Amino acid sequence: MRQTVRLQFAAVMLLALICGGMSGRAFAVRRAVSHRTHRHFRWLWHPMFRPSHESLLLQNAEVDRLNLPRIQDETELEALKADGSLVEIVPSESLKIEHSLDPSRRYCRPWTLNFVNDLSLAYYNRFHQQIQLNSAVRTVKVQRKLRRHNRNAAPWEGETASSHLAGLTIDLQRRGLSKEQIRWMEHYLFYMKSVGLVEPEEERRHWCFHIMVSGRYDEWRQSQSIIPIEHQDEEKPATPGTEVAMGSGK
Repeated sequence: MRQTVRLQFAAVMLLALICGGMSGRAFAVRRAVSHRTHRHFRWLWHPMFRPSHESLLLQNAEVDRLNLPRIQDETELEALKADGSLVEIVPSESLKIEHSLDPSRRYCRPWTLNFVNDLSLAYYNRFHQQIQLNSAVRTVKVQRKLRRHNRNAAPWEGETASSHLAGLTIDLQRRGLSKEQIRWMEHYLFYMKSVGLVEPEEERRHWCFHIMVSGRYDEWRQSQSIIPIEHQDEEKPATPGTEVAMGSGK
């Protein structure tokens, strides 16, 4: 009887050791797979314009240069609309607006609107698709609420406050774009940044292009008669050098 019990105990211990070893190997495999997946995700995220403290400082420097107010509440927002300081962003053949964006906040500075219309037209001519606007002007009240739900959002005050508060910044949809479309957007923004007309960031959490447009954009725009873009016809491959008229405001 004692021998039988000892044999049963030994069998149970052996089974436990085998199961424990298998479990350990399975856990190790899960950890390895998880690690590889995380590493692969990091490898995929290589934006040209990473969000940074320096970028926020540059955005606020432009707000200060233009002596623009950080819009505190709806009363100030409506006053700026009434005197034409903020203009409405209207959907078009080349531009759509995220349906959840409050109509009262589909506004921006006049030069920012010109930038959005120019970029969306160039994008449409290249891909025959609309670009989507996700966000535009915000008030301090809205930014504070956003900050409570998204700790990565810029603050509503200080030297790194969100430039949305001044109405010269928009967010364009990045999620869902192909690699070619993202590359096209990055190249377009790279040129505009190189001549000091925009300060862009590619936000990872909301997958959008956050773009502050300089007040110098209209002056530059009026000096341009054409701007080279890539255009792709249905029957022809993409070729550089196609031109789009600029400066008409249409």
